[in-house]
Amino acid sequence: MNRRDFLLSGAAAIGVAGAAATMLRMGKPQPAQAAETFEVTKTDAEWKAILSPAAFDVLRKEGTEYPGTSPLLNEHRKGIFACAGCDLPVYPSETKFDSGTGWPSFWQEIPKAIGTTVDRSLGMTRTEAHCRRCGGHLGHVFDDGPAPTGLRHCINGVALTFKPATA
Repeated sequence: MNRRDFLLSGAAAIGVAGAAATMLRMGKPQPAQAAETFEVTKTDAEWKAILSPAAFDVLRKEGTEYPGTSPLLNEHRKGIFACAGCDLPVYPSETKFDSGTGWPSFWQEIPKAIGTTVDRSLGMTRTEAHCRRCGGHLGHVFDDGPAPTGLRHCINGVALTFKPATA
């Protein structure tokens, strides 16, 4: 292989990789906060001032925390899980279950607490769950959960806070 062939094959490989990355991004909808108007709105600078870097990445940039890292994974007390961005109650502890995935999982949200959008990133179609009040990305909803709903809300623990029930 001569130098020209080497350079041409390298350029072709870069072009294919760029096209693949563009195709993945094209299937990804705009973040929920850009598509809807929410009761709680802040600039990125304002969100960064009140959220940890990890919470900002998940809630505002649709990131994902590493599985098994959330202290809320092993939270089993009675209480309410709320959005870490705006404090809206989103999941009751009674609907939490161990999905074995490494993320806090729930079979049902508090009525009218979350919104959903179609997420076509990563070459698949998923249902993204976000806080209906601030638009913060919480996680995804899958149809492989337990009865009675058959749903698994796979939620980033960093996107939540826990408020124990008072006696």
